[in-house]
Amino acid sequence: MRLIVMGQQAFGKDVLAKLLDTGTDEVVAVYCEPDRDGKPVDPIKEFALEKGLPVEQPANFDEQATLDTLAGFEADLMVMAFVNVFVPEAARDTPIHGSICFHPSLLPLHRGPSAVNWPIIMGSTKSGYSWFYPSDGLDEGDSLLQWECDIGPDDTVIDLYFKKIYPAAVDSVLEVCDLFRAGNPPHIVPDEAQATYERRCTKRHSGIDWNKPVQQVYDLIRGTNPAPGAWTTHGGTELGIFDSVRVPGDGLSGKIRSVGEEGFEVQCIGGRVLVKRVRPEGGDKMPAAAWADSVGLKPGDTLGE
Repeated sequence: MRLIVMGQQAFGKDVLAKLLDTGTDEVVAVYCEPDRDGKPVDPIKEFALEKGLPVEQPANFDEQATLDTLAGFEADLMVMAFVNVFVPEAARDTPIHGSICFHPSLLPLHRGPSAVNWPIIMGSTKSGYSWFYPSDGLDEGDSLLQWECDIGPDDTVIDLYFKKIYPAAVDSVLEVCDLFRAGNPPHIVPDEAQATYERRCTKRHSGIDWNKPVQQVYDLIRGTNPAPGAWTTHGGTELGIFDSVRVPGDGLSGKIRSVGEEGFEVQCIGGRVLVKRVRPEGGDKMPAAAWADSVGLKPGDTLGE
């Protein structure tokens, strides 16, 4: 089949590389976002140019000339890997078999731009990815195939996405193409009663309330590590909270209960969080024990308001 690959960053590049390495299908063009002043060249663009592939970077797909260029590639399928721009129906339906899009959740769960963060924050034990037929709605449409994985009790965003979802999803693009090549690809109709939509997870969602149950606090830290990063305050300044583990213990919420070589323990309702890595305001990430020593942190001190 003749393929257009649309994507960005490392995931888009690796999907493109997987298709080129296999060589079963012909990639006739690569679409990615326009260059941004002061930003490095997108890896997928750089890789595509190295391979001698045509690269298109339209700001939008509203102009007829852009649609004509897309049609000129005479593609059978457009593979959309990590796409942030809106692609209207006229563009999506230009290839013979239309377009297929990747999303890092088990659709219709967790539609939206932070689909890896929210399942962890919400305490889910399952996640995965979907390849779906995109529509004009946000991550809406039937799915072609889905893959499920466990969310471990200590998994962070790095563990869930980069160690589980990412490698499996890159490999799966070959199965995606095989399903279209075989004809009559599956359409898994979503149960809209189960659909959830979450907005982008940002700093305003990642502030820690140490007066909540320890599992909720720990899930928030895991689900925002490494980005956008959970945070609290100490002495009127912001403190980012990253690598941590849940440990047992009782006491007053928000209080430092112990300080040691591994870091410091903060009391929550029903247990504690042992913080191992932090980022002081205006600084870089560092071991929590070193930060604690630098500020003279001691048991009984308070974090948060």
